[in-house]
Amino acid sequence: MPLRVIPRLDIKAPNLVKGIRLEGLRVLGKPSDFAQSYFEQGADELIYQDIVASLYGRNNIVELVRETAERIFVPLTVGGGVRTIMDIQNLLRAGADKVCINTAATTRPAFIKEAAKIFGTQCIVVAVEAIRKPDGRWEAFTNNGREHTGLDARDWSMRAVDLGCGELLITSVDREGTKKGYDLDLIAAIAPNVPIPVLVHGGAGSLQDLVEAAKLGIDGLVVSSLLHYRVHTVAELKAHLVQAGVEVRQ
Repeated sequence: MPLRVIPRLDIKAPNLVKGIRLEGLRVLGKPSDFAQSYFEQGADELIYQDIVASLYGRNNIVELVRETAERIFVPLTVGGGVRTIMDIQNLLRAGADKVCINTAATTRPAFIKEAAKIFGTQCIVVAVEAIRKPDGRWEAFTNNGREHTGLDARDWSMRAVDLGCGELLITSVDREGTKKGYDLDLIAAIAPNVPIPVLVHGGAGSLQDLVEAAKLGIDGLVVSSLLHYRVHTVAELKAHLVQAGVEVRQ
C-alpha cells in the first residue's frame, strides 16, 4: 500500500503550537490556515491533536474541526480529550473522519471495543506515546507524555489491535520535536508485528529521516516541524521519498 504523508497539527486552542518532547510550546498561528496550506500541497490526511484536552478534562476542538472540514477534502483525524461515545459522535458530525484516543483507552480498554463496534474499526485510531526506559523497552504514556500508565508500549499496541482499533499512531516522546530522526527501534518493535496500519510520529528532522522510517513497513509518516517551519513542503517530502524508491500515495 502506498505510504501516506500526514501533517500533524498540535492545538492549544485557538492556536497551532509546537514543542520539544511535547513541552515548551511555541505558538505558530491559526491551525485552519496551516491545514489549508497542507491540503493544497498534497497532504494525504491531517491530524489535529488537542494537546491539553485530557489534562484539563475537556474537549473543545469541535468548532475548529467543523471550520477545517468545510475547507479541506482529505481525511481528518482528531484526538485529545476523547473520552466518551458522545465525544466521538460530536467530532464525526463536525467533519472528522477518524478519532484518536489514548488516555481513555488506557484507563478503560473496553472503550476501544465499544467505539469500534459502533463506528467501525476504520474510525478508531489508538495513540501510543512511548518513552524509552533504562532497560531498553518503552512505556506507554498519556497526557502528551506526562502520565505513566505502567504499560509496555509494544504489548499495549498489540492489545489495542485485538480490542478493535483500526490504526495505530506511534509517537516517540523522546524524539518529538528534537529533529533527531524517528525512533527506528521503536518502529521496528511494533510495525511488523501488527496487522493494521501504523503511523509514526516524533523526530523527523531531515528528508533522510523519512526514508529510513518508511523502509520499516509503516503506512504513514506523521510530520510536524519540517512543515510548520517551512523547511519543506509536503510535495517536496513526497518527491524525495519517490526518488529514494518509496511508493507514496499520489
